[in-house]
Formats: sequence, C-alpha cells, structure tokens
Amino acid sequence: MHTIQIFDTFCATIWGFYRANRRSFAWRNTDNPYSVVVSEIMLQQTQTHRVIAKYEEFVATFPTFQVLAAAPLRDVLLVWQGLGYYRRARYLHQIAQIVVDDYDGILPNDTQLLETFPGIGSATAASICAFAFNRPTPFIETNIRTVFIHSFFSDKEGVSDKEIMPLVAATMDKENAREWYYALMDYGVWLKAEHGNASRKSAHYAKQSKFEGSDRQIRAKILKLIAQQDNLTDKCIVSTINKEVERTEKIVQQLISEQFIVKTVSGTYKIVENNK
Repeated sequence: MHTIQIFDTFCATIWGFYRANRRSFAWRNTDNPYSVVVSEIMLQQTQTHRVIAKYEEFVATFPTFQVLAAAPLRDVLLVWQGLGYYRRARYLHQIAQIVVDDYDGILPNDTQLLETFPGIGSATAASICAFAFNRPTPFIETNIRTVFIHSFFSDKEGVSDKEIMPLVAATMDKENAREWYYALMDYGVWLKAEHGNASRKSAHYAKQSKFEGSDRQIRAKILKLIAQQDNLTDKCIVSTINKEVERTEKIVQQLISEQFIVKTVSGTYKIVENNK
C-alpha cells in the first residue's frame, strides 16, 4: 500500500475511534493558556485519574497566572499535595511569575521561549502550543508513543522517538491539532487496555519505581509538614515521618540544597518563597 494510503487509513482509524469513544476532561473544555499550562504540568508523570480532582481544585484556588504568581509558595504546595513531584508545583509558581513579570500576563505562543521556562521541556512546550493555540507542533508522550509503535513498529523492539517523530509530523492534522492529539491519546489508552502497553518496545521505556515507602514519599511528607506549620525542628520532623533517622535527615538536606526549604536561626524550617 502506498505511504499516503497507509497514513490516510491510520488517520481514519484514529478519528473514527475518537468520535465514538472521546474522553471528557475539564482541561479539554478550554483553550485558556493558563488552564492548559496547569494541566500539562500536572499530567507530567501522573495518571489522568489522579489529576482530575486536583486540577479543578487548583484552578479554582488559583484561577489565573496573576493569582498564582502572587500566592505564597506554601499555599501552592498545600493545594498540590497528593500529586507528588512537588518540583512541578514550584515550577508552575515560577512560570506564573515569569509570565506576569516578563510577558504582561500573556503566555508566549512560542515553543522555543516556553522551553526556557522552569519545568517545560521540548515535549511540554509543543503540547502547550498545540492545546492552548491549536498549533500543529509535533510531540510525543506515552499514549502517542503507544499508538505509533502499535501501528507502525509492531514487530520491532527498541523503537526510538527519533523514528516516531517523523510519523507524528506526517500524520498531523494541521487544521485541528488540538483534537487530533486528544484522539491519539484516547486511542493509546484503549490500545493499552486491549493489547498491553506497546511503549515497552520503546528505547526510552522505564518502569516507574514504587511510590510507597520511597524517598519521593518521604519528600512529599516533609514538604507537607513544613507547608502546614513553620515551627518544626529536626526532632519533630524525624519523629513525625517515623522512618530511618539518617535517611530522613539526608532528604531534609536535599530539600535545603534544592532551595525548597530553609533552616532558620531558631532551628526550625520554612518553605523558601520563589524568586524568578
């Protein structure tokens, strides 16, 4: 079959599935750039079902770049709790400050500029431009990767994103990139449920480590504690976390070195407020 025919058949399959099985999420019902940025940062390394309620709470509490930029970081971390990877909350706070201070509150419609923002790599910059501005900017995420490996590399192992990206670009709906990506993602979710995760054939596949009992879980607990109250000492933190003392103290020191928290002269800890 001719390449164009193959692509046409592929696109017809995706659109047909989407018309019958479209998923609905709050962030799909808006093209507001702020809401798109919040959802795209939240969806990094986090399953969709965990983001649904937290997204709505976050945008209700901080409805604009301006409101988020003006909020204390500790308030942002408290609303974020439950999503993990707290760096993303700080990144969002910093992004809001940059947009307000440097771009008059208007998110740039420019992938190269967005890639200079905290926590935004090339894929996230492209996805933000696609969903906020309907730009046909090629990118790959886990469900999209699943679709293309299943459809074009079913007999191959170690498929690289460099092999997939030209296909993403070639099959792109340039007039309706936003909905096309929604369709790809929904089809990818269905493929995983029906046929297993084809992304395991990706050269970039890495199974996420367990959260329960991990250093990530301890980090989250420590940040939550300090965000909730400012008068915690090392002894209070260690006793509350109830894990190995050396391990807990090491994570506290990591959070200090990352400028997430600071130890005051009185020996207690507080959240470090963002500076751009």
